[in-house]
Amino acid sequence: MAVAESISVIIPACNSACLLARCLEALERSAWRPHEVIVIDDSSKDQTAFVAEAFQTTVLGTQTRSGPAYARNLGARAASGSILFFLDSDVCVRADTLQRIAAHFNDPRLDALIGSYDPWPDSQDFISQYRNLMHSYVHQKGSREASTFWSGCGAIRRELFLEHSGFDAAYGRPAIEDIELGYRLIRAGCKIVLDADLQVTHLKRWTFMGLVKTDVLDRGIPWTELILRDRFMPNDLNLQLSQRVSVALVFLLVFLSAAIAYFDGIYLLLPAFALLFLMLSGWWGEVGATRPLNSSWILVLGTMVLISALAYSRKMYGLIPPLAISPVLLLLRHRYHRRVAVGGQIPRFLGIAFIIAAVGAAAYHLAAQPLIFAFVAVLAILGLLNSQFYIFLAGKRGMLFMLAAVPFHLLYHFYNGISFLIGTTRYYWTARKVQKAPAYPPTEP
Repeated sequence: MAVAESISVIIPACNSACLLARCLEALERSAWRPHEVIVIDDSSKDQTAFVAEAFQTTVLGTQTRSGPAYARNLGARAASGSILFFLDSDVCVRADTLQRIAAHFNDPRLDALIGSYDPWPDSQDFISQYRNLMHSYVHQKGSREASTFWSGCGAIRRELFLEHSGFDAAYGRPAIEDIELGYRLIRAGCKIVLDADLQVTHLKRWTFMGLVKTDVLDRGIPWTELILRDRFMPNDLNLQLSQRVSVALVFLLVFLSAAIAYFDGIYLLLPAFALLFLMLSGWWGEVGATRPLNSSWILVLGTMVLISALAYSRKMYGLIPPLAISPVLLLLRHRYHRRVAVGGQIPRFLGIAFIIAAVGAAAYHLAAQPLIFAFVAVLAILGLLNSQFYIFLAGKRGMLFMLAAVPFHLLYHFYNGISFLIGTTRYYWTARKVQKAPAYPPTEP
């Protein structure tokens, strides 16, 4: 019990009044009470500080917007518990979360601990579900001997945290400040454990552009620079060898697509475009079924008509029926899903039959060209490399969800490769400028 009494919960918050309230409510329902809860209001313009005070937490504030790294450091210095539990303001703990943390830190050899998002995020839209499930899968399959730290749900001994100067406050916005701290801890020989059963619920609603911006600007580029700085790329989490190979294969896929379009004509890619459209149906069907007259739905129908017209002009008639039927099936699925038992065999059978028919139609129209064969072979290898993730998605959300997630996952690998190229260029460009800089400022004439 003594360990639990010494847990200080540190929550940075910025313009997150609504989500913070739910985060603090979850903490209040915890089976074990923390020693203290410290909320750091990072110059919010909403009622974040008022919400925190209503829950009788210790509220600290920043003079100007300084970022979560600075805010967490501020809270850590003010904390009096021996264990610092960092929690994001858009995360809800379970009733046993603090108890699990306390039990772990009964081991004197443990220095830090990280958990995982559970597979049931609050936002039900496709992008939020996909993003959260990907993060959950990475941590569920990660090595127990963790290679870094995670501040969304991570605990560390206070003395150790202060000894290593906390998070790098140079990261002025949410980025990889927790990963950077984890690298320093690992380099110092500290023991960090990933407990895949220490799960919390994520409340954030993601948008597609927000997802890309975060992955490229806030994670991909700075993480590349960190890897080059520390010469440390563990075969773990997002950096597993299979993920690095996937990035290279996606770039090869783009090259093959361009080569096919240049040498053999872009029309040969029509079956691939048709399959891509059908795979994404689990995403655009979600929007179209609930708001059938919005601009996204009109764009989807326009794309379907365009692909169908091109297929007709090239006498690829087998592609047209699946394209025409898919919107109807999705509308019926969303309208009548409550009348059918979850996991019903008839709807599942129809879905599988439709997928097989669509793939068969696309395969029938694929030309027997070496480049086409290479294109299909690379796709197959990518599928095998990431098969466990896709099986995980299908098991959690069904086949349609998994199929819609595959293009997003391939896009994720593509812009991770772009991030690596930009990050590498920026790192060596900066290093070159530092080398050319004069050792001392020039003297006045």
